[in-house]
Amino acid sequence: MFPSAPASPRTPGGSARRNLGSAAPSPLSRPGGRKNLPAVAVASSPVLFSPVARRSSSLSARATPTRVIQLPSASETVNYDVKGFGSSLPVKVMEALKKADADDQLSVQVDESGWAWLVHKERLIVWKIGQSPVAKLSLCKELQLPPSDFQWSSSLAAISCLGGSGEVPSLQSLAIMVATSEGSVRYWPSLAHEGSYTETFTDFGGSLCSFLTAVKGGSFILSSSSGQLIRLIPDSSGKIHQHTLPQGQGMFSGIGRKVSSLLGILSPGNDAVISSVLWDKERSSFYMLTSSNLNKWEIDDSSERYILSWDINRILKEHITDAIWGSESNYEDIKGGVNIQYMDLQQNRDGLVILAAAWHPGDRPCLVYYTLITVEDKGYQMSDDVVVEVTQYNPSFQSEEEVVCCLIVPDYFSHAAYLYKENEVFACSTGTGRISLPQEKIIFGIQGDSILGAGSCTGLPIFFAKKSGLTTILSRENISVLPEDLEDSLSCSVAGPRSESPAFDITSRLEFIPQEDKTKLLKAAFLQYCRKDIVNAQSMVAELFPSNTDLDSDAELDRAVTQISVDLIDDYPASDPRWAESVPEAVGFSNTSLILLHQLEDKTKAHSFFIEFLHQVGVFEHLGSFPVRAVPMATRLLLCEHAEKLAAAIVLKNHHSRLPDLVNAAILMALNKRECDIPPNLTPADVFFREVSQIDSIFECLLEEEEQILKDMPVESIEWAQIVVNVNNIIKDMLQAASQYRQSRASLYKPEELPEREPEYIPWTASSGLRATVIRQHGIILQMVYPQADSNLRSIVAEQLVALLDCFLDGYASQLKSVDRPADQERYSNLEMEYKQKRTELLSPLLSLGQYQMAATLAEKYHDFDILVQMCEQTDNQARLQRYMNQFADQNFSDFLFRWYLEKGKRGKLLSQPIAQHGQLANFLQAHEHLSWLHEINSQDLQKAHSTLQTLANTETRYFAKKKTLLGLSKLAALASDFSEDILQEKIEEISEQERFLLHQETLPEQLLAEKQLSLNDMPVLSASQLIDMYICDENRRANEYDFKKALDLLEYIDEGEEVDVNDLKLKILCKALQRDGWSSSDGKDDPIEASKDSIFVKILQKLLKEGVQLSEYLPEVNDMLQANELGNLKCNAYFRFVLKANYELYVQGQA
Repeated sequence: MFPSAPASPRTPGGSARRNLGSAAPSPLSRPGGRKNLPAVAVASSPVLFSPVARRSSSLSARATPTRVIQLPSASETVNYDVKGFGSSLPVKVMEALKKADADDQLSVQVDESGWAWLVHKERLIVWKIGQSPVAKLSLCKELQLPPSDFQWSSSLAAISCLGGSGEVPSLQSLAIMVATSEGSVRYWPSLAHEGSYTETFTDFGGSLCSFLTAVKGGSFILSSSSGQLIRLIPDSSGKIHQHTLPQGQGMFSGIGRKVSSLLGILSPGNDAVISSVLWDKERSSFYMLTSSNLNKWEIDDSSERYILSWDINRILKEHITDAIWGSESNYEDIKGGVNIQYMDLQQNRDGLVILAAAWHPGDRPCLVYYTLITVEDKGYQMSDDVVVEVTQYNPSFQSEEEVVCCLIVPDYFSHAAYLYKENEVFACSTGTGRISLPQEKIIFGIQGDSILGAGSCTGLPIFFAKKSGLTTILSRENISVLPEDLEDSLSCSVAGPRSESPAFDITSRLEFIPQEDKTKLLKAAFLQYCRKDIVNAQSMVAELFPSNTDLDSDAELDRAVTQISVDLIDDYPASDPRWAESVPEAVGFSNTSLILLHQLEDKTKAHSFFIEFLHQVGVFEHLGSFPVRAVPMATRLLLCEHAEKLAAAIVLKNHHSRLPDLVNAAILMALNKRECDIPPNLTPADVFFREVSQIDSIFECLLEEEEQILKDMPVESIEWAQIVVNVNNIIKDMLQAASQYRQSRASLYKPEELPEREPEYIPWTASSGLRATVIRQHGIILQMVYPQADSNLRSIVAEQLVALLDCFLDGYASQLKSVDRPADQERYSNLEMEYKQKRTELLSPLLSLGQYQMAATLAEKYHDFDILVQMCEQTDNQARLQRYMNQFADQNFSDFLFRWYLEKGKRGKLLSQPIAQHGQLANFLQAHEHLSWLHEINSQDLQKAHSTLQTLANTETRYFAKKKTLLGLSKLAALASDFSEDILQEKIEEISEQERFLLHQETLPEQLLAEKQLSLNDMPVLSASQLIDMYICDENRRANEYDFKKALDLLEYIDEGEEVDVNDLKLKILCKALQRDGWSSSDGKDDPIEASKDSIFVKILQKLLKEGVQLSEYLPEVNDMLQANELGNLKCNAYFRFVLKANYELYVQGQA
């Protein structure tokens, strides 16, 4: 498929795509603007040969070119066909091509408005293009360009349609402006008068002009090669006013050059070269892509506002490099040497699409990786989410000039993209769709042909080749299987004369011709079924969708079934004479007995027949899912949704009869928002009720009408109160009708065997728009109406509000149920959290207003235990609380109540539960032992209370005082219990032993605690080792024999688990005691025993003797003592050694 480019080792098996948390002007002409958006509904349903289908078909479908001759100049292709576009070229164009020398530079631009222009030397030829095989040959003009020392370029010409929006541009309404590289500008206010023009000059201070772009209000923006911009605004007299566009500080700061000012124009450094510009007509935004930045301005009729500068070098380089070379072992070495060139800028529904090329000179072979980067413009900043698509287009690197490439994204609603150079086109996709299009290179230069320019028209990529003229590239999947003559005829009859208009949605039958056939045939089978020809209907379906087919066929089935269902509920009442001129030539169903005049009940009947048909012919069991509101939905539930909307539409029609003024006002508002035309013979209601699939658009409009009346009418008027009651009733009745249908007919839409996993189910009554409507109405009722209403009105609107909230919460319940499975636990948890938050926000105000019964009704149904507990607490209704504990025992209401008391600090209420709840409270408090002992004492279970308190005391390490208190309480509980005498004595002794240990901490010297900045009330529980260190530390300056004796006593509390050698610790204590006395001399006493009798060490020995301790076993050997490092300088003190040995002889040997 790619003979001239070796397969990339970086992209095995396809393109590399990364979702990331966050060049000189081309010699080829670039398409510059955003695609025109047709004013029709957008859906992803397949295209049918009916006007109903055309209205709801995907805008990504492409129109069929009328000339479908295979062009010999293009290479053989696998996935695409190169077709001629439109009629033959005008004579002037063909003459210019014929007269051009081989060295002459020709360039062409194709504009989405349906015009193209060719620049050859000083000539500019502008002509109308279109799909019709009959060209309007008169729509071609030749203009004289201003003189220039440089080559002229089609990128320095732009057209502006001065007519009304949606009109087909004519010669009279078409203005055109051209510029030379030096800055000479020529402007024709009307293409019909080529001799009438005005001129001006722009000075970029030495920089050459690169692009001229038509923008808002008939004005233009001229861009220089170094990124300077001038706005050119022609006035009614033809005079051209010009001013520079503002540029923010630091706009080109990433290139390391000082910014200079020339004639008031901020000039970036020489390194910042403009690559591309883009005009977004819908958002009035102008973008400029340079070699280092992406810049944005908002454009008004006569002024501009600089919005942002996005540093693409800093933000994108690492992402691109990582996407291509990230898996290489020497990636860190590679990334510093990667070259990236940003070359073109386009746009689709996912955001801005940047074309970049990356190569690493050290690669062998060195390939150029062409990459598409998609980023969403968030208004005042670019999104952090960036999608990098590394295409399979990776030719060998020749030179930087050879790298330059251009980009076309022809359809705003599609992911298709086309990269092109002079001799070849590479078809691919942006990487933002769920399914990637096939990637393939199409070579144009086989027989000396070359691409002179490109653009898009009617959602198709259009290329102008020197020999082939205007061509388009289409995926083979989109090509009709019909004979070409018939295809031409049908294309003209379907599109009609409006195909010349760029604003008309030309839905292509190319996209899914096989799918359309299946849809039509399935529709025919349904008609057979309705005519009681069940055998033929079943055989047709079996042939269309064999049971052994793959997943793709299942998807086709879902598309066909969904399309027919939509056609049914949206079909035109063709037999109604008032619709005679408004019904398109081909309606969805030719059998008008199926869908009678203007009656929703008959649509409902027809739809129920369709569901019955799907069951009878065995199709229903094979249904999968289909995208709705940008997310997949089980097709069976989508069919139910269509029936629910019919039920809601019937309710609305009944209200329309009773409240025509209110409903008509909302209907008119809804149609205006959808930009629907109302034919002369029809009323707004006729048009609105035909399209049942859009019935939910009424809700927001009802609220807007309601708010306007509340604002305009005096509060005391009857209308002021009645409007809220009426709007509540309409919304409530419509939602309840849908919900009632869903529940009563659930078995009809349930397959015999539910699939293992279906998509998350969000009913249309729970869509984000409808949820917002209910929340908004909730606010209107409680904030605007309720405070002003009398008691009767309050009661009415409160009741209505409860019904609305019931529908709101029921939608969440259905959605939660659909994801209540192990594989979706995270989604379930997040959704449940959102649901609980909304539930609380909506029900809490009812409590505040004292509407307890209504709050209770919803809280009981949807298990909002928090609301129920609050209500019982506010009304002090303990009996109701007990009832809930029994009623919701399976839902652990008791645990919720106990936890609520605990969190609110209501421990008294928690521990004063009735006897009937003691068992549940005891179970709850097992996880809350710090409170459970109180409940145990209250329940007279003193033995359990003793055990709990002792456990708490044993585990308490943070606070000494708390541990001591818990031990004391534990002892009291034991003494008050009915333990036997022996067991009681044992438990008291165990506690007393712990208390004796704590006494060592309690009697720490006050001076020591002050020195350590400690307090017994807030200090932690110390271990035996820590207490020993405290007693013998140097800070304990007043330490005496009692302190050191306590330290020795604490040795018996050393745990076996502690990594402490008791003998070493004992030696340390004794050495510390010896160091407390001076051993320098005998102070005139010759007797060493007499001299040392007042020393701490000797007093310790005396205490040990009194306690009957065998010193020879208890004390370390005298020589070990004298060698201990803990003695410090005393080891070398001869007098000390003499005295110590003397005392050892006296006390140790004397005891023996």
